[in-house]
Amino acid sequence: MTTVFHKELTQDKWNKSDLLHQMANIGSEFERAINWREKSKIESDAAIDRLFELIDLTIDDPKNKARLKEIVRLREVLADLLVFGNEYKSDINKTKDYFYQFNWAARLSAVSSRLPREALAKWGA
Repeated sequence: MTTVFHKELTQDKWNKSDLLHQMANIGSEFERAINWREKSKIESDAAIDRLFELIDLTIDDPKNKARLKEIVRLREVLADLLVFGNEYKSDINKTKDYFYQFNWAARLSAVSSRLPREALAKWGA
């Protein structure tokens, strides 16, 4: 039996988010895990658990099939970085930068979806 960390989150609800937003949310949990690392092992471990729950939901989302190799590799790298001994010598700051791209794109997507069509046409979008 799998433990559920995001109590209101179901696979169907997660699948309604696009990959940009899914990855941005995973990145947020990564940031929390890193930020709590020095302060509280309990909080850091909880963020890691939530992070892997979100990655697993993303892996199970049928619309992400074309990006499955990248997502599964990301899971492997994050497990090595956060849980095991960082044998791959991953850089935390580069990993943050990877997630910042998704966060930026997700925010841009959210802002552009709220703009009137006339404004988007004016900017050539």
